Amino acid sequence: MKVLMISSSYPHNAEDWRVRFASDLVYAMASKNQVRLHLWAPPGEKPSAVMNALTDEESIWLRKLMDQGGIAHILRTRAIQRIFVAARLLYKLRKVYRRHTDADVIHINWLQNALPLWGIPKPAVISVLGSDYGLLRLPGMIPMLRKVIRERLCILAPNADWMVKRLEKYFGDIAEILPIPFGVKQMWFDINRKQIHLQRRRKWIAVLRVTKKKIGSLFSWGETIFEGEDELHLFGPMQEQTAIPSWVHYHGPTNPAELHDKWFPEATGLITLSNHDEGRPQVMLEAMAAKLPIIASDIPAHRNMIEHLKTGWIANQREDFLEGLRWLSDSDNNMQIGQAACEWVGREIGTWDDCAERYIAAYKKLTGIEK
Repeated sequence: MKVLMISSSYPHNAEDWRVRFASDLVYAMASKNQVRLHLWAPPGEKPSAVMNALTDEESIWLRKLMDQGGIAHILRTRAIQRIFVAARLLYKLRKVYRRHTDADVIHINWLQNALPLWGIPKPAVISVLGSDYGLLRLPGMIPMLRKVIRERLCILAPNADWMVKRLEKYFGDIAEILPIPFGVKQMWFDINRKQIHLQRRRKWIAVLRVTKKKIGSLFSWGETIFEGEDELHLFGPMQEQTAIPSWVHYHGPTNPAELHDKWFPEATGLITLSNHDEGRPQVMLEAMAAKLPIIASDIPAHRNMIEHLKTGWIANQREDFLEGLRWLSDSDNNMQIGQAACEWVGREIGTWDDCAERYIAAYKKLTGIEK
């Protein structure tokens, strides 16, 4: 079956930290004989079996867009430019949808990328991420999306089931709401963290885009804590000008290889105190698969992944945070929580191959094509 996949962001290479899920999904889908995958996404490393759906002009434009931080970054930070960039993106998507009317199904990452499908009644699977919730708050967005969705057989596929209730409220009468979690690479399950017992200093890591919402309470709660035997190591691109305290070891952007080879094996735990619109953060799944315990803020996305004191630690206030650091500093508690988290990911999430099979089942449901 011919699948046209749309992803307005895509990593350039293996060292590119951005939207790694898109690349992992493409590689998994390319290994499936049931699918002929045509990909419309910014230039980047792709399997040879994947067919390029870009024109030369679209390739150049999307490359420039990624060089500026990507479409999501522009929409968040550039009040005037974002209007023109968004309009141009929708115009280009309209053209690609019309070029590929022979597709059996269209797989769209991010809700806004479905808007140009108006009037083209092709079946669609739309992956819904946490950032899409900000889009739904824009005036008039829900009616526009409803107009597009009701024209076709459609599955809205949030990557976490906590998003189902709201999507059913807005779209449940015109589309099937089917959670499809992303997968985790096998390499994360294979990490050996036994050397955690040998560490003299406890290294806590935070991996995120440096913005006010992503940082959340990390700096205010961490003041005076990360001294002596505890260190905080922060990884991620500076996407908002943010003053980083002197007690934070800031490393800038990272990549999967660096986290896999160095930081996940020797870290005591991963910290995420975000109050951002999260779906199901991929770095958290990878940390859990690697048996690396997580201390997380109490938001729906984190509650959906972590059961307090069983597969991680949820902190509502600074005292909870401090208690979590102390409790997970005990190597027995640390390894027990890490093992339980790994088992949860293996059972509930699985690998990217499992994810690809879930999407293929959704394609077949919409099209009736069994091969």
